[in-house]
Amino acid sequence: MARLRIAVLISGRGSNLQSLIDACADADFPAEIVLVISNVPGAGGLARAEAAGIPHVTIDHRDFDGREAFEDAVHEALRDGGAELVCLVGFMRLVTDGFVDRWWDRLINIHPSLLPAFRGLHVHERVVEYGARFSGCTVHFVRPAMDDGPIIVQAAVKVHPDDTPDDLAERVLAEEHRIYPLAVRLIAESRVRVSGNRVLIQGAATSDAALINPDLG
Repeated sequence: MARLRIAVLISGRGSNLQSLIDACADADFPAEIVLVISNVPGAGGLARAEAAGIPHVTIDHRDFDGREAFEDAVHEALRDGGAELVCLVGFMRLVTDGFVDRWWDRLINIHPSLLPAFRGLHVHERVVEYGARFSGCTVHFVRPAMDDGPIIVQAAVKVHPDDTPDDLAERVLAEEHRIYPLAVRLIAESRVRVSGNRVLIQGAATSDAALINPDLG
């Protein structure tokens, strides 16, 4: 069976990219990375792609007159690379409605909160400030609004009373590394169907067990 051809868009160190690289290194994983694109020259994730022998390119947004021209170049690279699914991985550029439309239901993102809560930046600082008992991460299909779109996979973590934002970020990131490859697998195995604003997953099981925090035993 042919593997799903994915491209990854990055801006930084690429730790979630590495989780995808590691997953795709398994011959039984149903997807392969065919291209990594960074909008930031020298981004750490490019070295990860290089080490894995994955084609990679820098398309610096500062070289273009406006977002549309930049996205046209990205789209052309994705098309030339044969990408079937695009994964945003710490890609620090808001994409336009036009780009979303061109990759509708073929463009996914990971966000370090339990969407729709805590959209935007400085998530962990805000979670701690608000005293939320749970946080987590979300992989979702991208829609024109920021951090919006049908949810594919989520992971929840408990917020500890003495957590700093960095403490929380570390635990959430560990779950990001688990759920992004899972989301790609589900899509590659054709188990994901978008129905309105919801994602339906074939063969998925859900426990009725509740998570409570604080847990007083």
